Amino acid sequence: MSRVLFSIRYEIVAEQRDEFLRIIRELKNLVKAEGLEQYSVFEHKKKPNHFEELFLFESKEAYEEYDDFSDERVEILMNQLSGMIKQQSTNYSTLYEVENN
Repeated sequence: MSRVLFSIRYEIVAEQRDEFLRIIRELKNLVKAEGLEQYSVFEHKKKPNHFEELFLFESKEAYEEYDDFSDERVEILMNQLSGMIKQQSTNYSTLYEVENN
């Protein structure tokens, strides 16, 4: 089974940076699901307030089932984050790992 790397890149409103970082710290402790190997958030080195969230799933099935994951607190935090992201700055990417055969 090949792993899946899902990423979300975006820019946040600079004035909301402190609140954004507080929410991200909490999310990093809460985002867990069957088949989710890792959840990380990175900031671009040369572009302040540009972030990327990375989700590493153990399989395509785990990735596809992640939409079914439901946690009320995570949903609340994700909704708060969405209000901090600059319009039209979001890019999504889904990568499938090349397997050794």
